[in-house]
Amino acid sequence: MTNNHLFLPFTKGNIPSAAVTNNTSLTEFFLVSFFATTNNQAVVCTGVFIMYLLAVLGNLMITTAVCLVSQLHTPMYFFLCNLSVDDIVYVSTVLPKLLVTTVTRDTRISITSCVIQMILFTICVAVEFLILTSMAYDRYVAICVPLNYILIMNKMVCILLAFSTWFLGGILSLIFSLMVTNLTFCDVHDINHFFCDPQTMIKISCSDTTNIIMFTSIAGVLCGCCPFVLIIISYIYIISTILKIQTSAGRSKTFSSCSSHLMVVILFCGTSLSMNMKPKSENSQKLDIILSLIYIAVVPVLNPLVYSLKNREVMKAIKKVLQNIV
Repeated sequence: MTNNHLFLPFTKGNIPSAAVTNNTSLTEFFLVSFFATTNNQAVVCTGVFIMYLLAVLGNLMITTAVCLVSQLHTPMYFFLCNLSVDDIVYVSTVLPKLLVTTVTRDTRISITSCVIQMILFTICVAVEFLILTSMAYDRYVAICVPLNYILIMNKMVCILLAFSTWFLGGILSLIFSLMVTNLTFCDVHDINHFFCDPQTMIKISCSDTTNIIMFTSIAGVLCGCCPFVLIIISYIYIISTILKIQTSAGRSKTFSSCSSHLMVVILFCGTSLSMNMKPKSENSQKLDIILSLIYIAVVPVLNPLVYSLKNREVMKAIKKVLQNIV
């Protein structure tokens, strides 16, 4: 019997012997989404490469600017730096493999690569939601209780929030990966997606997936729905406070300080939550793949653009860094 725990056969005897034999020798999957089999190979390849390049370079510039420019050493930009690092890991987990698959038409992915993809993907999704929540709390304190902002959002609180975010994301991902390694996939080789999507992997397993589905539901509420609700509550208070400002110039200036964050929340949370909350059907798989591409590739590209174009401080910092490099 193989030592590969990812594909241990059932012990209850309800799987045909041929399936068990195939299961023990299974060492790879095949990504069979329409991106891998499209005839517009050059278009898809160019699009994926441009999105990956823009996402990495844009978020790298944001991270570098926040680290090097002292004017950006504030809680808001500290969380923005964490978001940018998360986005770089996020796109690097999926897009390079999608690019290679599109170019070579080789849809194979090893078991190890698949598990690593799922681990990093789950960490990044959880961290993105939690970082956006920390940023919403920062904007709430800055706008609703500005006199106590420095006291509340001190250095230790910011570090604790960031550490808790990455730690919780890592723990949930570790638990999930341990549960996935005990799944059995029998003779199923095909993954109907462009990466090892956790939900798709659960669907094709022939094991009893009750426990892992329950865990992913709880984790989804903990790291998805709850943060989203907290963000909504924060913005109810923020908008209520902004409306109380007497002058239109004051309202506009105050709202501009949180408009970038709000746009990112709408982009990321809107696409990811709508994909998970919409009714599931056999015909919805293509839509799931498109929505996945939006929040995996498009959102990390737009994040640095939104923050740099909507924020003069970030633009000045990026120009300063580029001038020093040149």
